[in-house]
Formats: sequence, C-alpha cells, structure tokens
Amino acid sequence: MDEKKLEEELKKLWEETPVAHSDSEKEASWEAFQAKAFPVKEKKFKPWRYYAAAAAVLVFIFIGTGIYFNKDVTASSVNLAGITIENSTSILKIVALPDSSSVELSPDSKIVYANNFAVDRKVEVTGRAYFKVKKDKKHPFQVFCNETITTVLGTSFTVEGYTKKGVTVELFEGSVEMSVKNQDKKWILKPGEKFTYGEETASVSHFNRFTDFDNEKLSVVCTYIETNYGYKVTIPEEYRSQKITVRINKKEDLKTIVQLISEMYNLNFEVNEKLKQITFQ
Repeated sequence: MDEKKLEEELKKLWEETPVAHSDSEKEASWEAFQAKAFPVKEKKFKPWRYYAAAAAVLVFIFIGTGIYFNKDVTASSVNLAGITIENSTSILKIVALPDSSSVELSPDSKIVYANNFAVDRKVEVTGRAYFKVKKDKKHPFQVFCNETITTVLGTSFTVEGYTKKGVTVELFEGSVEMSVKNQDKKWILKPGEKFTYGEETASVSHFNRFTDFDNEKLSVVCTYIETNYGYKVTIPEEYRSQKITVRINKKEDLKTIVQLISEMYNLNFEVNEKLKQITFQ
C-alpha cells in the first residue's frame, strides 16, 4: 500500500467513534489491517525499532510464534551441577542465558543450569521464572521443576513451583509439551493455556494472557508500564488524556509497547536505562 492510501486508511480509522469490541473483532481488525498495510517482507532487527501501525481506534494484538518439539522423555527430578543464580531481592532479576535465551527470575527464586548449556539446554527452577527461549532445533530447551518437565524450542512461558506440592506453567507464546514423573501421558499447551500439577493430578485450563485497554486514557497505559516494567514514564500533558484502544500481551517486550505509542501519536522518545525512565516528547 502506498503512502497516500495508507494515510487515507489511518485518517478514516482516526475519525471513527471508538466502540467496545469483542475479542474476535479485535483480532480480526488487526489481522485485516496488517495484511493490507504491511505486506510481508524480510525484517532487519534494530534496537527499540519494532514497527507498529498508528490509529488510536485500531486494535492491536501481539502474538508470538513457537515450534513444538516432540520428544519422548519421562519427567523426573534432575540435579544439575553447574551455575546457580538466585534472586534474593524484592524485584525481578533479568538473567541472560548462554544461548541468548532470557529469564525473568522472581524474588525468592533460583535457577540452575549446566556449564555445557549451549549443547545441553536444561534448567532447573525453584520458585517462579518467566522464560523467552531462543529457537534451536538441534538443542531442545527443557525446564525441570519438581516432578515436571517443560520441553520447548522457541517460546515464552512462566514456570512456578516454590514447593514440592505443585507446579504451574502458563504459556504466552509458542507451544510446549508437558510431562510428569512416572506418567506416560503428555500435554501439549497452546498460548493462553495453563498446566497445573499437584498431588499427582494434572490439569489444563485457560488463563487471560492479555491486558485490554478499551477507549482508555493514554496515562493509564503509562501507569501500566510503570507498574509492570519498572520504568518511569513522562509524556506531554496534552497527550495524557488522549484515548487508546489496544490489547497487549502481558509479557510483551517493553520496546514494542513504547514503539507502538511513539508511532500512534507521532512522538519521539528517549530511554534512560540507568534511571529506568522513558520520556516521550
């Protein structure tokens, strides 16, 4: 779509009156606009440059993709010898694994992984951790927690198991296979599904992996960033009451959200990592 037609589309959307949308309408709206305005082409990654469409009444949905790896493995406890990382603070700790995967380690939690992690991607979790896994078809990524194993290739999910009594796995993107010690059955999770195991009983249920802002003030989204990402957000006063309708994956990268706001309102931004501050202007 050329610039003139794209501008006409955005203007048309901008002038529409915002109304409440169902989940299916939100997803359909984004997919239709994306297909028309942004044809598929080879992407080059640039830090803090994730392209997003602009129009406050347009609804966005961010869904990542992953590859399910089917491997016959019996879940069991594992004692990994190698590197131990603990979070004894009261805030999230970001850990970069040797394969470029990342972990958000919650307070009072720890992970252990082997020295040869590049070829044996196994992690043991005590507590709660959110993983964003780098894809590697030759080396499946496995997370051990109590009596469960989560096997993936490239995806994002949380694992929680503070005690021996149970484990909860929530899948945000991609696909994972769950298995339990001494059980032949396996469970394949899809995004938005939660696996719960306790007292030798396993179940799969749904959970809400999105946060919806339906005709909300932009200041509300800024507060959401401050609460969930720990960055102070400064935005011009005249924009704080601007309305926005958007659906955000609860584990969306902060750079994506910031770039979205920048594109939608034609604002420049500056990120101060040292002060943990984002300034729009």
